[in-house]
Formats: sequence, C-alpha cells, structure tokens
Amino acid sequence: MKYPVTVYGDTLLRKKAKEIKKDDPKLSEIIENMWETMYYSDGVGLAAPQVGMSIRMFVIDASSGADEEPELEGFKKVFINPEIIETAGEEWIMNEGCLSLPEIREDVSRPDEVTIRYFDENFVEHEETYRGFAGRVIQHEYDHLEGVLFIDHLSPLRKRLLKGKLQNIAKGKVIPHYRIKVPVK
Repeated sequence: MKYPVTVYGDTLLRKKAKEIKKDDPKLSEIIENMWETMYYSDGVGLAAPQVGMSIRMFVIDASSGADEEPELEGFKKVFINPEIIETAGEEWIMNEGCLSLPEIREDVSRPDEVTIRYFDENFVEHEETYRGFAGRVIQHEYDHLEGVLFIDHLSPLRKRLLKGKLQNIAKGKVIPHYRIKVPVK
C-alpha cells in the first residue's frame, strides 16, 4: 500500500520520533509499504515521519548513486532505532530535495562521513560508517527522526526566499506525482 507523504507544515515532521519495539506486529507491513511509497514517489530514502508515523525508522535505496560510487550497487537498507555516533570528514555541498518538500531543491552542506548504530528489519544490530552519497542520504533521513528538515541547514536569507513556496506546500498548492497529506489547519 502506498502511503500519502506528509508535507511541510504538518507538526509531525517537527517532532522527535519514538523508538520502535522489537515485537511490533505491524513492522514488516510498515516496511513493505514504506518501500512501495518511496519507489512510487521516486525517492532514494523515506523516513516514517514522512508517512505519518512518529517512529524511528527509515529506508534507503542509494543504488542510484552506483554510477559515481560503484560500492552503492545494490545498496538497500532499513534503519530501525538508529543513533548517529559521529560525523566526520570535510563538509561538502550537494543539491538535496525531499518528498515532504515537493518542488524545492537546495544546496546543503553536510559532513562527508557518518557512523551510525541501528537495527535492521530482523532487529540485528549494526554499527557502520558511510561516506559520500550514502552518508548524505542517511544524515538527511536521520534528520527526519529528529524533527529536522533539510531547509533547516540553509541560511536565514535562503529560508526567507523560500517562504512563499513553503506556504504553498503547507496549503496543498503543489501537485507532485505522488499522493500527499496536507496539514489540517
């Protein structure tokens, strides 16, 4: 089932998500639906808050970056109850977009490397370090679990320049090719 994507203006996107219990009976179904929603929406990552669930989980398929980073071939992972241990390396700028902010893309600076501890879909614990595109996507999706959006990394001036577009998103005055859930006022 494809979930509607929660868009800018919904307070859920600004809340810190809650941990998931290992015995959650709907976890497999939620993961399957998140994959379906992400692929249908042409995303490379999707966090649970983006589909209306304030739980600490995101999915990533960074294999689209394999042309430039061959090690990303087949990179498809579920991150449950993740915790960023450390970010390191030089900051680098990349143009980012977000399914919860349709029609907005901006250059965002992030560290090159992230070390993260998480559980996979079988609740096996991992601690791994990622760089480049995968590291960036992980940091972007992790931000969603903390109530942070990529626009929060922009300068105050850049945010002011986006104000009209953000208001239009919050009012549902955007038409992405995927279903969205507009905030109730």
